[in-house]
Amino acid sequence: MSGIETVLVNSLSYQPASSVLDEKSAQDIFSVLANGQNGLDSLSNQFLENGIDQYQNENYAEAAVAFEAAIGIAPNSELGTQTAQYLVQTYLQLEKTDKAIETYQNAILRNPDDDELRTALGQLYYSEERYEESAAAYGAAVNINPSVENRYAYGEALVKIDNFSEAGNQFNEVKRLAPDSYAGDYGLGKMYARDGQFEKAIEHFTMAVETDPTFLDAYAEIGYAYADMDEIELARVVQEELEEVDESLASTLESYIDEVEAPRIAFAYATDAFPYKASSGYPVAAIDTYLENAGAELGMTMAFQFSKEMDASSVENRFNWKISRASSSNLAETYNFGDRIPSTEITLDTYPDYVLYDADAQTATVGFTIRQNETADGTIDPSHISFQFDGEDACGVAMDEDGDTYTGFSGSA
Repeated sequence: MSGIETVLVNSLSYQPASSVLDEKSAQDIFSVLANGQNGLDSLSNQFLENGIDQYQNENYAEAAVAFEAAIGIAPNSELGTQTAQYLVQTYLQLEKTDKAIETYQNAILRNPDDDELRTALGQLYYSEERYEESAAAYGAAVNINPSVENRYAYGEALVKIDNFSEAGNQFNEVKRLAPDSYAGDYGLGKMYARDGQFEKAIEHFTMAVETDPTFLDAYAEIGYAYADMDEIELARVVQEELEEVDESLASTLESYIDEVEAPRIAFAYATDAFPYKASSGYPVAAIDTYLENAGAELGMTMAFQFSKEMDASSVENRFNWKISRASSSNLAETYNFGDRIPSTEITLDTYPDYVLYDADAQTATVGFTIRQNETADGTIDPSHISFQFDGEDACGVAMDEDGDTYTGFSGSA
């Protein structure tokens, strides 16, 4: 049995019967074949029309059979490329991505000089995050037709595989060929941002916006670049300005800023009697009457409010916390104001006894122990006890170094 006959037999076997084949006997169909290529093209077109009807009715399995038949009957027909594209979309609806890719590959074999098929394959690879293959497909399209569109798409794929040198060549060529378009600068901006050269990225995104002030995606990218530079306030300015013209872009940018912004200790407070605001020379016995006894120990707690949702396991790992005497180039922020520490001064353990995290309140409760000295005359400088956290938030972002420490004297720093 020939390949065409096999396709016909398979196509005629599925139910319900299509309108294309209603009242058509096998003899009618084979009489069409006898008329040569024109007859094959006509029959192929009928299967194509049936496939479109089935697709529009969301009968994707039936549509796929019809499109396959159309291609099998007349693979080189004028509508062959269009049919292949319909078949690809049908396979994607059926979540058969490999079959969709295979369809494009076969179509390219039949039409090796069709750059649109190669760019379509490149786009499909790109959507599947198969960037190496995407770049190869787009590169082949550029070799056939070095249009601005093909070069830009090729550059985007090259950026994803960190081939910045060749990506830069493509985007600069886009700028040369289309000087009135923002595309070249936009591509260069994305390239530099991917490479961590954020100042250059902002420069090119700004040029893209200057070329077309309505191209708000480039303006949003400036906000992303600022966020990646940890210039959160500048990123928020971009977000606020976008809110006035495009709420969707603004909302997406806001979510990204919230995600990458480094967490801080917003504020803290004692949940029991620990006098965290008291100054140097504070008698330990004054904290609680139990501590009037020599060698007495008493558990204390401090609560720390974070600026964003934290990773619970990171917060509750007591070895991510450090309790110490504050030190600073500024004597006012230094334990005992930088004066000599008396022999009566007590010390606290470096690590807390335990840490509990309340995800709803974004608050850590840190438990530690106060110990009276053996002569019952211990002193402490509570406001210069430093609580430092070296962990991460729920997105894996490390603490802001300017906000990972708290003292009663200085607050969060």
